[in-house]
Amino acid sequence: MTWQKEAQPPIIWSIAGSDSGGGAGLTADSRAAKAMGVHLCPVVAAVTAQNSFGVSAICPLPVAQIEAQIEALASDMWPAAIKTGLLGSAAAVQAVADTLDRLRSDAPALALVIDPVLGASAGGLSFANAAVLQAMREQLLPRATLITPNRQEAERLLALPPLTHSVPELAAKLRQAGARAVCITGGDDLGTPAGKDLALDYLDSELASGWLASPRLPSRNHHGTGCTFATGAAAALARGFALPDAVLLAKMLTWCALRDGHAAGRGAGPVRARPAFVLDPAAMPVMSFGPELDPMAAARWTHVLRQPSEPAELGLYALCESAQRVGQLAAIGLPQVQLRIKHPAGEEALSAEIKAALQAVEGSNTRLWINDHWRIAVLSGARHLHLGQEDWAALRPDEQGWLLDSGVALGLSSHSLWELARARGLAPAYIACGPVWPTTTKDMPWQPQGTGNLAWWSSMAGRPVVAIGGVLTASQTRDCAAAGASGVALVRGLDAALADLDEFRNAWVSGRILARAAQRPPQPSLAE
Repeated sequence: MTWQKEAQPPIIWSIAGSDSGGGAGLTADSRAAKAMGVHLCPVVAAVTAQNSFGVSAICPLPVAQIEAQIEALASDMWPAAIKTGLLGSAAAVQAVADTLDRLRSDAPALALVIDPVLGASAGGLSFANAAVLQAMREQLLPRATLITPNRQEAERLLALPPLTHSVPELAAKLRQAGARAVCITGGDDLGTPAGKDLALDYLDSELASGWLASPRLPSRNHHGTGCTFATGAAAALARGFALPDAVLLAKMLTWCALRDGHAAGRGAGPVRARPAFVLDPAAMPVMSFGPELDPMAAARWTHVLRQPSEPAELGLYALCESAQRVGQLAAIGLPQVQLRIKHPAGEEALSAEIKAALQAVEGSNTRLWINDHWRIAVLSGARHLHLGQEDWAALRPDEQGWLLDSGVALGLSSHSLWELARARGLAPAYIACGPVWPTTTKDMPWQPQGTGNLAWWSSMAGRPVVAIGGVLTASQTRDCAAAGASGVALVRGLDAALADLDEFRNAWVSGRILARAAQRPPQPSLAE
């Protein structure tokens, strides 16, 4: 099962060019939209004469014809997102800007995704003269929800000489020019050592910024990748995904489409987007926590992407706040216990409590995880840590490097697709997915994941996944195990588990027997 067959799927518009060769433009947009389960309305802005070797002619449509198409749609088929590709003329750019302003007067959050399409990947033909470039800078960039240029297109939009700025610098400048978010795609960029093994895109957005990496795919059938990426992002935004998650889904879609591309002529063939991409673990990228791109990280990403970890059995995972409680839980044989002290009474007292907890599990089969307070925990002898993503991001690069090289086992929290991608890029011992059900233990903007998202996490992470949040009953424990989780965290549900530990243990075992791969795509997890 892929995207559900809704009675009325989300609608997106693509205002772009046609491709007589059937590889890129509105043809590729249509294939990508179908793979994402959305309805695409194609608005023709230009007609191109092209084949598998390149583009020989571009014929921009008169602006009146573009506006007539838009007016027909606006009265009947309102978009949840708009994507633009080849526009062909400054007048067409202005028409898009005017249309967006009119539509946003009724729907202020209407997303605009811009694929600049400034030149052909083959044939060397420029698609944008000085007037079009100026119109895009002045009219579209300030209105863009997301713009998806490659490096060369970003440099042309910014009127910068080639290779004078880093990719993160280019993205920052495009945001300064007005774009809400920028993803500079790099599937065709071999300019860095990491780029030889990894296809690297760089996202700069309010919610998250960093490199997205997938294994580089050698393929001559790559026509339509830019169109597929931008349409995939627009479709995901139309489905309600947060912007970084929409970009991640677009990367997955494009990676699979490139892998499954086919010949259709004697030159570069088209990519082939298919709905099954969203359930393919090989398509799941990793993501950095920022603009740094060092060789050690690239080597780790390559290993994670090509060699997922073996399935692990973590089982029942209890969270508590004192060493005394740790000892009690170890005595009854719980396999995983986390010491989570939210408000420590000074470093000396915290160190003493951690040491007491470590002593309490000595000689048992219980593994003790220390939440936060990593420096004191390690100095006190702890070898298993759990960190939130904000805690990890707050560490200095040398501190992060030390922890990764120290041999300390690391567990990380995640609540969204991009947080999952960031966590797995660190090759942790496990990744927590939550909240699975509503929880009152902490205030957070995340919507409950449900067992559907938990199953997707478990299939895609390439690391063991621990379910956390709102687990109160044995039946929920069984459902988490059946979704493929390697462990289930008990916080508010711990007392119920201790009252009938056999019931919870049996529920866990029975759920693991039923476990199977994810059967449906993820759903948005960030509340509006």
